[in-house]
Amino acid sequence: MTSTADGAGQLLAISDLHIGYAENRELVERMHPHSDDDWLLVAGDVSETVADVQWALKTLAGRFRQVVWAPGNHELWTHPSDPVTLRGVARYEHLVAVCRDLGVLTPEDPYPVWDGPGGPVAVAPLFLLYDYSLLPEGCSTKEEGLAYAQSTGIVCTDEYLLHPDPHPTREAWCRARVAETERRLAELPEDLPTVLVNHYPLDRHPTEVLWHPEFAQWCGTRLTADWHRRFRVAAMVYGHLHIPRTTHHEGVRFEEVSVGYPREWRRRSEPPGRPRRILPEDGGPR
Repeated sequence: MTSTADGAGQLLAISDLHIGYAENRELVERMHPHSDDDWLLVAGDVSETVADVQWALKTLAGRFRQVVWAPGNHELWTHPSDPVTLRGVARYEHLVAVCRDLGVLTPEDPYPVWDGPGGPVAVAPLFLLYDYSLLPEGCSTKEEGLAYAQSTGIVCTDEYLLHPDPHPTREAWCRARVAETERRLAELPEDLPTVLVNHYPLDRHPTEVLWHPEFAQWCGTRLTADWHRRFRVAAMVYGHLHIPRTTHHEGVRFEEVSVGYPREWRRRSEPPGRPRRILPEDGGPR
C-alpha cells in the first residue's frame, strides 16, 4: 500500500461527470481543490469515449494531489462514437493503462492509505459490476427481471453496449471481480478502516428510492451486502443512481456523489459539480 504524507487536505469524491454534455465538461474545467493536499475519488461514468475519460482525468490529476478512479458502466461501453473499439476486459485494461500514464490510481493498483485528516484509512477503488441479483419484486430469475424491465420500457443501455468478453456474461465477469476483490480486501490489516469506492452501492438500500425500481438489477450484487461490516468501512462512496445524498446503513455512511445529467442537476438547489467531502467526516459538501 502507498501512503500520503500528513497534511491539511480533504478526501473528496464525485462521480457520473458525463462530460459528453458540454455543461458537464464545463463543470470539470472549473473544478479545483481547496488545498494542495486534496485527493479526489472519481466513482465512474466520466464519459463513453476513451478520449473524454483521458481528458477529464488528466485535467483533474493536474490539480489534485491524487486522483483515484473506479470505472462505471459508461466507460465500459463500446460506443459507436468511440474510435477505440475494444470490448470487455480489453477495454477495461486499456482504461487502466490510460490512468497509469496519468498517475491516476485504479482498482488494479495497491490500495493507497489516506493519512490526512480523518485517516488513516485504506482507499479501495473497486470494479465489481452487477449480476442481476437485485431483481424486481415478484421476479426470481434474470430472465423474469429483464422481461419485466422490457414491459416497462426501462432497460439499461448496457444490454446493447457493455460486452463482457472474454467472459460469457456480465454476471460471470461480476462474480470473478467480486471474488478477486474480496480476497484483496481480506488481506488488509485488521485494524485499518477503509473507504470503499465503487460505481454501484454495495448494498441494495440506496436503490429503494428509484423512480423505476426495476433498474436496480443493473445496480450491483447481493454478494457485497455485508462488505460494509466485514471490511471496517468508514464510508462507502458510489454513484450511478444520480441521486446524490448521504444515508446510513447498519452504522455505516453511504455517500452517493454523482453529478448526473444537466436536466437532473438543474433541478437541484445545490451548485453542480462540487465534490463531496468524505474525510474529515464533519465537513459536509464543499
